[in-house]
Amino acid sequence: MALTTNYLGLKLKNPLIASASSLNSRLDNIRRLEDAGVGAIVLPSVFQEQIEAEADEVSCRVDAYAESSPEAQSYFSGAIANPYGMGPDSYLNLVRRARAAVGVPVIASLNGSSRAGWTDFARLIEQAGASALELNMYHVPTDLLESGQVIEARYSEIVEAVCGTVALPVAVKLTPYLSSIGHFAEQLVGRGAAGLVLFNRLLEPDIDLLRMKLTDRLDLSEPEEMRLPMLWIAILSGRTKASLAASTGVSDVDGVVKYLLAGADAVMTTSALLRHGVGYMSTLVDGLRTWMEEREIASLDDMRGMMSWLRSRDQSVYSRANYIRILGHYAAP
Repeated sequence: MALTTNYLGLKLKNPLIASASSLNSRLDNIRRLEDAGVGAIVLPSVFQEQIEAEADEVSCRVDAYAESSPEAQSYFSGAIANPYGMGPDSYLNLVRRARAAVGVPVIASLNGSSRAGWTDFARLIEQAGASALELNMYHVPTDLLESGQVIEARYSEIVEAVCGTVALPVAVKLTPYLSSIGHFAEQLVGRGAAGLVLFNRLLEPDIDLLRMKLTDRLDLSEPEEMRLPMLWIAILSGRTKASLAASTGVSDVDGVVKYLLAGADAVMTTSALLRHGVGYMSTLVDGLRTWMEEREIASLDDMRGMMSWLRSRDQSVYSRANYIRILGHYAAP
């Protein structure tokens, strides 16, 4: 029974990846994930705003004191915390310690929406020993004058700049709200992206009617949210040279299997681990092995993409024809 898979040119012992979350900021959890059989670990993101804030603070301090004491420059360091309680220096230290603590690949994560600060810090992440780098493109286009072309061009420039700076394999975590996902995905691959993570969830606010204010509660993803990323993984599988990682909605082994059948090279989960603890990773790995054994499937290669667009007997299930067919057969209660 072979659970091994290739993701970003890295050979993983299985396709299960612990995606970026607060759990992965602790070294004891990182070790426990390896003990539970995880294939790879994505560290929590360091944020563009954090990198820029540190650079601004250092610049201000240097400008203020450099004339009085040139040696003072060596004492300046940013200490602005990000949501996980880590500044850039602490993040780089986490990368080093995680790589020393476990044998599975450790993937660093950069979160932002513009080019500023990314390339320099990507180089530092590479020097710290990360196995790969994930670029988390999170941007809500609130500017009504900003076109989709402008946004996608900026993302492409970021990917090209980072990939041109480091030798690390780079994955891009995409939002589903793009004009043509398949075309844009291929543009990113042409700019150097080795992998695509589908998808990043936008955190939408809700309205508290009692207090008449916006709320920003974080809700963990649910299995029904799998359908959109599963659709695009199925469409892209076998048609792009990039590795495909599924993200969102994995709560049990059924979700893992569905993503693999659609064509994912790797399956990421955070919500399941936050709900059940890092030890739940072993349940997912063992469950996948059992599912394959019961069906006498010898390797992931034998099942990956079995339900993809490319291998489907009826490709219309992924197109407008199926949309019309579903509506035509729907019976109202």
